[in-house]
Amino acid sequence: MLSSVLLQQQGDTTSAEVSVPEPTELALRYHRGNTAIWALDLVLGLLIPAAVLWTGFSARLRSFAARVGRSRWFPTVALHGALYVVLVSVAYLPFAWYAGFARQHEFGLSNQSAGRWLGDWGTGVLVGAAGAALVLWVPYLLLRWSPRRWWLWTGLATVPLAALALLVTPLWIAPLFDRFEPMRDQVLEARILALAARAGIGAGRVYQVNKSEDTRLMNAYVTGVGATKRIVLWDTLIARLTPEQIEFVMAHEMGHFVLRHTLALILGAALLATLSLYAVHRLAGGLIARYRARFGFDRLDDVASLPLLLLVAGIVSFAVTPAALAFSRRQEREADRFGLELTRNNRAAAETFVRLQQENLGVPRPGLLFTLWRGSHPSLAERVEFANRYRPPPRAPAP
Repeated sequence: MLSSVLLQQQGDTTSAEVSVPEPTELALRYHRGNTAIWALDLVLGLLIPAAVLWTGFSARLRSFAARVGRSRWFPTVALHGALYVVLVSVAYLPFAWYAGFARQHEFGLSNQSAGRWLGDWGTGVLVGAAGAALVLWVPYLLLRWSPRRWWLWTGLATVPLAALALLVTPLWIAPLFDRFEPMRDQVLEARILALAARAGIGAGRVYQVNKSEDTRLMNAYVTGVGATKRIVLWDTLIARLTPEQIEFVMAHEMGHFVLRHTLALILGAALLATLSLYAVHRLAGGLIARYRARFGFDRLDDVASLPLLLLVAGIVSFAVTPAALAFSRRQEREADRFGLELTRNNRAAAETFVRLQQENLGVPRPGLLFTLWRGSHPSLAERVEFANRYRPPPRAPAP
């Protein structure tokens, strides 16, 4: 498939191979600390909904929402969902502050002020609450409409809902957090658009985001569909990588777009949602029958059951994490290969991964347990070594 969209001949394979540097002591400390953060986040993600459920707080929250909504079904469900998101986010706030602000400053990865961090946190909470209010009615309506197959219909409904989110996020959600502006470097923009044309991506807009006031991390992505399609680069990436390295990063991101990885992720998420909801369907009846007095509800279609749904879904998600991450790593390898075949610049690709390791305090070989439970991408060492050895196939001659 790639030969039909690539125009040049064999890539840059004559340069000496790029070596994988050893991690710094600072990077190792950051990596070990991240493991503890990950474990605590996992525990809190199960403990908080369990506590809300076990104490009957969710039932009291539903009763409050019903009073405010005058016992009307939709306002009750929407308000309960929004309040749940707000209250759980507040419970998470000390942890979120440490993991997302204090610790990032400790390791020199963040430039963000406390006020700006809190502003972004508050915006995120409001967006999450609004999202819950807008979509939570779907599973609970389906529970009423089809008590035996609600889990299947809800899983299927996640596909159009995710597609809608993909459509509106670049227009309405992302600008709440970041300031998008046209590329200042018009020469670089022209190179990126030429790369997109070679990749078979139709006309889109190239934006840069002023992230240097918040972070030292680097990122770029291709997002949206149709009229909302856009190519986005953080200014941190523009400042720290060479044009050739930026081209490889963008070629990698274009690979995700051309290879329809987002569609595959949406379908995978729908499958995971269906499995999780089926587990809820099978387990919830017995749990509610046994603990109805403590839970404060006796039917799954009562919106007070929300933390029960989230708790069971969280356990299922944890169980399938290794499979989901293996799928993600496969997509990243495909995008790396696409990027190499599009740019034909192996050395720039390998140097990009080394630079990412240095700038982001990465560890090139994090180990098997990290790979199984946290590795959404191949290790940096694996990616450097692949860039060193991969030889893109000859391109088809122009017609």
